[in-house]
Amino acid sequence: MKNFLKLSLAGLFLAHIIFLSSCAEPQSNKDSSGSAPANEAAKAGQSAVQDELSERNVVQIAVGSPDHKTLVKAVTHAGLVDALSNVGPFTVFAPVDAAFEALPAGTLESLMKPENKNQLISILEYHVFVGVIREDFIGDGMNLNQVNGKNAKLIKSDGKIMINDATVLGSVKASNGIVYVIDKVLVP
Repeated sequence: MKNFLKLSLAGLFLAHIIFLSSCAEPQSNKDSSGSAPANEAAKAGQSAVQDELSERNVVQIAVGSPDHKTLVKAVTHAGLVDALSNVGPFTVFAPVDAAFEALPAGTLESLMKPENKNQLISILEYHVFVGVIREDFIGDGMNLNQVNGKNAKLIKSDGKIMINDATVLGSVKASNGIVYVIDKVLVP
């Protein structure tokens, strides 16, 4: 009986040590040189995945477009790159640089200020629908509930597609949805 009690106490002591070591504060993520280890890249998110063989996602399409530099800058500033790099599926209405230039003077600069980040996020989310809306699915007067919770109206007439008052200039299929290039910034 004494041996059984000693073994039980030893088992409890060992279990307690294991429990305490699992609750301990993690050690610093820096090595002795002060730099982060290689596994830090694994924590970067979906946007850090390097894949040159697969079809591009909606973010990669925008990044590769010479006409969407302002949109990419805004999406990056808003912290939405990883969200839009995920599986989706997404329908993204991507304003060209000229659309941002057509905004009233100072609007974009104001939205890029840290104190206006939530407003920028809301505007960018108004350009995204969760799901894929292919051109042949678009019906005239179709309402889309965008990511920011506001509705946008798709209009299709004589082969021309519009969302609210923005004209669709073209579309690009993505691995996680579809990108519609538009000529205006959508404002909720």
